Amino acid sequence: MSLPPGDTEVPEPTTAERILSLLGTTSSLAVRALGEHHDLDTPVSVHGSRLRLRAPLDAPLTAAAARATDGLAVVLDVTDVSPVAVRDRVRARLTLAGRLRLAHLADDGLSVHLRVDVAHAVLATPYGTGAVTAADLAHATPDPMARHEAAMLTHFADDHADALDVLTRLLDPALLARNPDVRPLALDRHGLVLRLDHPDGHRDVRLVFPEPARDVEDFGHRMHDLLTAARYGQPAHRG
Repeated sequence: MSLPPGDTEVPEPTTAERILSLLGTTSSLAVRALGEHHDLDTPVSVHGSRLRLRAPLDAPLTAAAARATDGLAVVLDVTDVSPVAVRDRVRARLTLAGRLRLAHLADDGLSVHLRVDVAHAVLATPYGTGAVTAADLAHATPDPMARHEAAMLTHFADDHADALDVLTRLLDPALLARNPDVRPLALDRHGLVLRLDHPDGHRDVRLVFPEPARDVEDFGHRMHDLLTAARYGQPAHRG
């Protein structure tokens, strides 16, 4: 996302923070191992650079992990899809490389917990690609809004079109010259990202809070600050 004149930096989550946020909220991923592709419907338990997954007891991936005494070399693929219906809903693609091992049998007796020790990861977005190491992940924390983002974005898009219209007053008028369809695309502790969709393309603009939100309640206060700025013509940081 480009910066307006005079701005030097737009506050946003780091690559490591984005990765942990995505992992902590995904419900499916793909595992590549030994030339095979395995799709798993599983939440991911994140402990720094160590992940926990669940797989069926009789799955080929489980059997391959059981045979690999030193761990199975794997590549994990996770796709970040906007919960709001927009054109080109993929916000990011995450690729992680590491070693997978059996952890223990799950309580249901029908599945197993798998441990993945991540060596490095790459996050690709429409605006660039970032690479991190296991140490980067170990020292990062997920965004406090991550687990609430999908529900908050869809609620905003479906029930608060009036507020969305108010927020467009904070945008450079040139961005609205062709009457784009404006939808909320993403949010985090630093602010809200709007998608401006034209018939021949789109542009994403970040509206930045005066200070980061600490939790969901604080996020509501920061959104109120943005709406107040929009209603009364006050300046806002955007990128």
